[in-house]
Amino acid sequence: MTTTSQAKGTSAVAAAPARGRGGTDVPAQPRTTAARPRTRLRALDGLRLLAALMVAGYHYGGRGGEITEAWGSSPAAQFPTAHTWLAYGCLGVQVFFVISGFVICLSGWGRTPLAFFASRASRLMPAYWAAVVLVTLVFALPMVAYEAVSPSDALLNLTLLQQPLGADRVLGVCWTLWAEVRFYALFALCVVLPGVNRRRVVLFCAVWTLAAALAQASGEPLLDVLLMPQYAPYFIGGIGIYLVHRNRRDALAWGIVGVSWLLGQHYAVAELWRPDSPDAFSHRSSAVIILIVTAGFAAVAAVALGALNRIDWPWLTVAGALTYPFYLVHEHLGWVVVGALHRGLGVPSWATFVLTLAAMLGLAWLLHRFVERRFTPLLRDALTAGGTGRTRRPTSAS
Repeated sequence: MTTTSQAKGTSAVAAAPARGRGGTDVPAQPRTTAARPRTRLRALDGLRLLAALMVAGYHYGGRGGEITEAWGSSPAAQFPTAHTWLAYGCLGVQVFFVISGFVICLSGWGRTPLAFFASRASRLMPAYWAAVVLVTLVFALPMVAYEAVSPSDALLNLTLLQQPLGADRVLGVCWTLWAEVRFYALFALCVVLPGVNRRRVVLFCAVWTLAAALAQASGEPLLDVLLMPQYAPYFIGGIGIYLVHRNRRDALAWGIVGVSWLLGQHYAVAELWRPDSPDAFSHRSSAVIILIVTAGFAAVAAVALGALNRIDWPWLTVAGALTYPFYLVHEHLGWVVVGALHRGLGVPSWATFVLTLAAMLGLAWLLHRFVERRFTPLLRDALTAGGTGRTRRPTSAS
């Protein structure tokens, strides 16, 4: 994912959040945009956590695989009714990618390439490194039934390049971080390096949209890796929403959002639709998939337009801070907790589900408190020590 945050991505991630401590700051607005007295988009933090919980619900109750071993039977048997809806939780990743497009455009506006790189690397890597080490150690314990990756692959995972190199992954969710990293690289090379402005951002969105479609048509694996046609609409849509945030009368920005939504729902249905048949582990309706993708775009747009300004509860800042570390650890370590509670102690299914979520949120808080808050600023300062790292204009995004 991180991604939110986390992209870290995550960011996303999976989504990964832009602020090291969970908030999203808004730079000074141009004169064409109405003044906004608020400096933190707390509703966006809440949306990040909601997307992460969707993904966790999918992993715990909406699919098979290793989680079936943790429960001792199919999650469909554990949650006969809820399982049908939890199967849609994987769409939280698409929501993360839309948020990431918004946040990365905000974060990159006015920054030098060095400052942009330092902000992204320092945001992603400390919690990611800690999660890789933690999961590797837990899976190596004799009482844990899951197989750990080889020492060589575990070390390679620290680079975030394990997927393109074909190594085993320590974190199942790290595929979303690989998508986030490629997005960061494209945005940095095409927009941040020459200098961010509206014209360049619009051109980047238009060219990437067309190039991604051509990559899909060509069937060339290299183009698919570089241009990510199945994920590009969500990142581009988030960028378009940020342009709308700067100027809600920007017709080109609205056009970017609309085209991205049309493409995004197509890819989501093509990838995630499942027929209603006894042989399918879970049935997903194309109408519900379209509805969830639409809701994701609409929710981020509502935040950008200020429609959710009333959702300004301080605890949402904490929620945003926990999203990325929660996203990193919830899947594999969640299997361990589910197995210990349900099969080891006989805790009922729903109680196990809730307690596992709570345990992973608690672990996320520990990672945020003792890893991110300590090492994110240290890594950022170290990466910018060789250059000025200053932005081209004052900005509060990071």
